[in-house]
Amino acid sequence: MNYINEMTIRFKSLSVNEGFARSAVSAFCVGINPSLDDIIDIKTAVSEAVTNCVVHAYPNKIGEIEIWVGLTKDAVFLSIKDWGVGIDDLKIAREPFFTTKPDEDRAGMGFTVMESFMDGLEVLHNPEGGIEVKMKKKIFKKSMEQCKIND
Repeated sequence: MNYINEMTIRFKSLSVNEGFARSAVSAFCVGINPSLDDIIDIKTAVSEAVTNCVVHAYPNKIGEIEIWVGLTKDAVFLSIKDWGVGIDDLKIAREPFFTTKPDEDRAGMGFTVMESFMDGLEVLHNPEGGIEVKMKKKIFKKSMEQCKIND
C-alpha cells in the first residue's frame, strides 16, 4: 500500500501511557482531515488496544507496546503490538464478555469495542511473542455540497 505518511512509536506498558497513545495517534491522523467522530472512534479503539496490552500482555511486569500508523488519503491503518504472554485461542478471546481477569471486574469487551468503532479488525499472534492488533478506519470526507444547509 502507498501511504502518504507513517509513524511508529514505542513506549512502556504503563497505564498512564494510554492517554499519550490516544493523543499521539489522533494528532497524527489530523493530517488527512478526519471528522471529529472519526477521531473519537480511533481514540476509543486505540485506548482499548493499549489497555489490553497493559492489563493482559504483561500481568506481572512492565513491557513494551508499539503503535504503527499508516495514512492514505481516505483511511487510517493501525498496528498495536506487544511482546507479552499472548493469547492461546484468538477466536475465544474475541467473543464478547471473555476475560482472563474476571476477579478484577473486567468486562471482556475490548475487542468488541475496537471492532464496533473501526472498519476492520484483525487479531494476530506476534511471531516474536505476544499479540498484534491491526485496525482500519475509513475516513469519509464530505464535499462542500453535502455540507450546505438546504432551506
